[in-house]
Amino acid sequence: MTLTRLTALVVVVSLLFLCGTIDTEARHPHRHHRSPKNMISAPPTGAPLYSPPTAASNASSNSTNSSPPSSSPGAPIPTPAPTGANSYSLFDVLAYGAVGNGVSDDTEAFKTAWDSACQEMNPSMISVPKGYSFLIKSTIFAGPCQNIIIFQVDGTIVAPSEPDLWPVNSRRNWLIFYKADGLTLRGGGLIDGRGEKWWDLPCKPHKAKNGSASRGPCDSPVALRFFSSSNVTVDGLKVQDSPQFHFRFDQCRYVTVSSLQIRSPAFSPNTDGIHVEGSENVLIHNSVISNGDDCVSIGAGSLNIHIENVTCGPGHGISIGSLGKQNSRACVANVTVRNAVIRHSDNGVRIKTWQGGSGSVSAVTFDNIHMDTVRNPIIIDQYYCLSKSCQNQTSNLFVSGVSYRNIKGTYDVRNPPVHFGCSDSVPCTNITVSEVELLPATGQIISDPFCWNVYGMAQTMTIPPLLCLQEGLPRSIMDIDSNKCY
Repeated sequence: MTLTRLTALVVVVSLLFLCGTIDTEARHPHRHHRSPKNMISAPPTGAPLYSPPTAASNASSNSTNSSPPSSSPGAPIPTPAPTGANSYSLFDVLAYGAVGNGVSDDTEAFKTAWDSACQEMNPSMISVPKGYSFLIKSTIFAGPCQNIIIFQVDGTIVAPSEPDLWPVNSRRNWLIFYKADGLTLRGGGLIDGRGEKWWDLPCKPHKAKNGSASRGPCDSPVALRFFSSSNVTVDGLKVQDSPQFHFRFDQCRYVTVSSLQIRSPAFSPNTDGIHVEGSENVLIHNSVISNGDDCVSIGAGSLNIHIENVTCGPGHGISIGSLGKQNSRACVANVTVRNAVIRHSDNGVRIKTWQGGSGSVSAVTFDNIHMDTVRNPIIIDQYYCLSKSCQNQTSNLFVSGVSYRNIKGTYDVRNPPVHFGCSDSVPCTNITVSEVELLPATGQIISDPFCWNVYGMAQTMTIPPLLCLQEGLPRSIMDIDSNKCY
């Protein structure tokens, strides 16, 4: 291992420490083990450089299509890389000593295969073959590497089944990719976090299977976490039962996530499907996510995020936030969610911020979204709090330039279908609503929307009528503008 890569490993381990925040039979077919490295021909599949629509294009577009979400995305989608006869060096984990019986620890075999591929001058492919189940403990796959790597997962990768089997200093993340520029993680295989016993540890309140209140994860690991990586593609995988978030992208650029199936029970706490933090130019599309928390969540420092043709639920819907916790500054801009279906979820499309924070959320478009029995289809919550002890504070994030277009379906009558709860001191501005039709899933009574300190306009008639938006701008708009990030 070179001094540069050793230094990188030390850095990421330190970073991870500070960040503290189906069934597959194990088979043992006889297999001819190839040499650790072989040459194959394969088309280049590096992540395409994709830039979602700009804030200006979001503001100028005007979709009036009232049809259900289509299978073909309306926004530009990255075109596949041209096929060719480039040679790839093949690194089969079986050739590096992996057993694949679901019991033996195959961590070192995977790491050795990665290290060998990372040092290869040619483009490389790491093969996780079908018909095997590989037990992997907490692992860092660190770059930078000499060339692009395809991590082809056709078999099953499983985490340790018991929290006690995890090293005490490696509980916050499971599979980590650090400075893995040009990585493609793909295949038809399964990544199983086996998080059931993590969910019952005494730390965080959540709703149990029987509806009772119980406690949840302590420093539970994220299943797949990407740090400081660019031109990353994740495609075609099935991921289930993560102890905490299934995917998390931190400080990444030009990321394409497609054709994923992410699944965990509705009662599993903090099992966000995909979380994006401090990242730019991210496309998430053509995926199905059901879990116990946010389907997709967008954290601080995220810019140019495009979500298309995603089906969510059950879960907590698609969220921007939470932002501004512990009086922090957070900036999110140019987010588009289009052609989505949200079913049987606590929330539909949500913006959530803590009191006391600063920064802004701007240039956001929610377009052509179907709601099926959703408790809070449209919600801005600037009083987000996980307990009853949060104190009122005057500062908050500035939420502006949010468009809701062609959002239709049914809502759970326990809450109003539209809830705009904006800060007392920092009102929401330039909120536009058009072609919204939300009817109660049961009963005949249509609840009135809720508005608090929100300015904007309904550009068309809505169901229910949205009469509580204040027109124009607040008098203190100059002071508010100084809080904007972009």
